[in-house]
Amino acid sequence: MELATAKDYLWLHLVVLIWGFTAVLGLLISLPPVEIVIYRTFLASAGLFILIKLKKRPAAVSWSNFGKFLLTGGLIGAHWILFFWAAQVSTASVCLAGMATCTLWTAIIEPLVNREPIKWYEIFLGLLVIVGLIVIFKFETGYWLGLSMAVFSALIGAIFTVVNGRLIKSSSPFVITLYEMMGACLAAMLFLPLYAAYFSEGSISWLPSAQDWFWLLILSQVCTVFAFTASVNLMKRVTAFAINLTINMEPVYGILLAVLVFGEKEKMTPGFYLGTVIILSSVFLYPVIQYALKKKMTRQLRRLQ
Repeated sequence: MELATAKDYLWLHLVVLIWGFTAVLGLLISLPPVEIVIYRTFLASAGLFILIKLKKRPAAVSWSNFGKFLLTGGLIGAHWILFFWAAQVSTASVCLAGMATCTLWTAIIEPLVNREPIKWYEIFLGLLVIVGLIVIFKFETGYWLGLSMAVFSALIGAIFTVVNGRLIKSSSPFVITLYEMMGACLAAMLFLPLYAAYFSEGSISWLPSAQDWFWLLILSQVCTVFAFTASVNLMKRVTAFAINLTINMEPVYGILLAVLVFGEKEKMTPGFYLGTVIILSSVFLYPVIQYALKKKMTRQLRRLQ
């Protein structure tokens, strides 16, 4: 691996800042959540297809992988629908607080999928997250639905991350993401009639305003295509530990951006911020504990040699 520079870490923080802006965009766009996901994934698919063609990379995959990529894309579609839905029924800050549980969901699900024992500190950190959520629910009872949706969205996102970690070895990340965006778009379109019949208060919104188009292009091309391309490029030089640690800043950046954009609407009670700090502390502690245990194991191996 090439050595990372200060510029690489600045780019990494920029990518995470962009991802943190997605909840804000979900509120700036006047469309309902399902329609947002349809437009986002369709436009992202188009952007990725153009990028692959410009790079002259093959886009063909086997039928078996094609089906797997589409189904995995369906998970990310469900994840994004709940994500934007959570922001719209509550606030961007509440949504991002729930999404902060994604890292720990992954820590629990990954060992189960790989048939490995769950580590003691993962149980401890999981309980810490529950404490944080209880604190938020206690002080922000009016946002229980949005927070629940965000936590469930984080769970689906964690499942997607674990599944994608296996699939990423079978093809180019850009090609996999292209088909996953197509799968997410298809899943959202299949869910749309059900959403319109039972959950939507109005008719299906197919025509974005001029302002919506602007924010949709930012969401699809900047927050999805550009941020993903930049993150893949950074993986060549920045360690996985540094990337995961920085991604944990996404809810922090997102909540700060939401307060800057929406002002008083996003200001919550002190109890909300206390619960969010508890959740984020567990998220930050996870890679730190992993790193400390890894160093301890390395020292023990050296003593045995």
